[in-house]
Amino acid sequence: MDPYLLTDAMVKAPPTTLRESLKYIGPGFILSASIVGSGELIATTIVGAKAGFVLMWFIIFSCLVKVAVQLEFGKHAICSGESTMASFNRLPGPRIGKANWTIWTWLLLMLAKMIQVGGIVGSVVLAMVHFFPWLMENTADGSRLGMAGIAMTYAVAASVALLVYRGYYQLIEKASLVMIGAFTLFTLASLIALQTTDFAITTSEFMSGVVPSIPKEAYVLVVAMGAFGITGVGGDEIMAYNYWLIEKGYASYTGPRNDSDEWVERARGWIRIMYWDALLSMVAYTSMTVMFYLLGAAILHRQGLVPDDQALIETLGNMYTASLGPWARNLFVIGAIVVLYSTLFAALAAWTRLFADAFGRVGWYNFQDEKSRRLAIAILAWLIPMGWATLFLFMQKSPGFMVILGGLATVVILLIVVFATLYFRYRQNDPRLLPRKTYDAWLWLSSLAIFLVALFALYKQVLEPIQVMLSAKTGG
Repeated sequence: MDPYLLTDAMVKAPPTTLRESLKYIGPGFILSASIVGSGELIATTIVGAKAGFVLMWFIIFSCLVKVAVQLEFGKHAICSGESTMASFNRLPGPRIGKANWTIWTWLLLMLAKMIQVGGIVGSVVLAMVHFFPWLMENTADGSRLGMAGIAMTYAVAASVALLVYRGYYQLIEKASLVMIGAFTLFTLASLIALQTTDFAITTSEFMSGVVPSIPKEAYVLVVAMGAFGITGVGGDEIMAYNYWLIEKGYASYTGPRNDSDEWVERARGWIRIMYWDALLSMVAYTSMTVMFYLLGAAILHRQGLVPDDQALIETLGNMYTASLGPWARNLFVIGAIVVLYSTLFAALAAWTRLFADAFGRVGWYNFQDEKSRRLAIAILAWLIPMGWATLFLFMQKSPGFMVILGGLATVVILLIVVFATLYFRYRQNDPRLLPRKTYDAWLWLSSLAIFLVALFALYKQVLEPIQVMLSAKTGG
């Protein structure tokens, strides 16, 4: 049956024991798979390599604070059965054609997000160069991917497309869990082994990362703000979460909203399961974030190494060879390919649904029709990764920069998500399901933090360069 169509026939009582509840955990771990590759492995490590231990608290804060927004989004999906774009289309504000302004703004911002994921495609290919050096060729302006490398880039994109266009929820969930689980164990072993080397982390260094402080270098702050957008759940992951909740069955098990006490009890029960799902996945990706950050700060920062450009994977590999020995490089590269590939896999699965839904709200077709929706998702499963691959080949010298640039766009997307979240909470929330004051306090802290970071990113990336340009023209 179609999970996007709520009927009384799909209603199911929520589990009451922890053991039974764990059987319904899964949507949050799909988000973890999409987060770990770009946010944790690349962006977090870049911040650690540039700032040292001093910004670890900020990265942890980034992972923890945004979950409240994710939970509110999820609650709305469970209670209403509405997909993300259907919910956006009900928000106040101007409309262009059939679609709300938020949908059009999201589509525009996703151009920058295309650049980010293009950087991840490139990172997978550059990791493969470690085993197949003939993918690169020397040119007058340096090393670039040759024809074989270009073909490999499109082959990686096509392989992800092949998996997603026929894949359904269960495949995506299980593959995501396996991919991130294996690399998590490998990274944990590296961090433990680090303490037996000259790069061992001291207690004072660790505590300097826990106590909030701000580095003096402005460029480090800009990198950190970009990382804020993609460490933990970003705007696009929060938006995608609703689709995974719906396809897992949370909304259809709750059933169409009505005035009965039975519906309220079911809604509370499935919201509780969603809380477990989101919090357990938060523990998973926050742990990975801390491990990556510590390895970057302890090994790369001390050596003055920053993972960027075509040496991205080679530089990241130093985190593992310095702790486990030279033999670990090949294992790291394999692990990096797996975890970055899992990000592509989970991101494409989410993007196909988000774009298909957005195009439906614009009026191109009927998203609510199951047959039409599946066709749109299948087509997008091929078009989107080809776009990623093409963007990387156009900007192939800077995959790390591509990821950070997409992170800054994600901060802006987070602002739209925050606006929608607060509207859901105060204008569309069922009065029978009002949260506790502590939850509301967390929600407002989350919203305020996202808003302030977005303002800072806007100032550093847009307003400050304009001021410098105008000052140069006037001689001031």
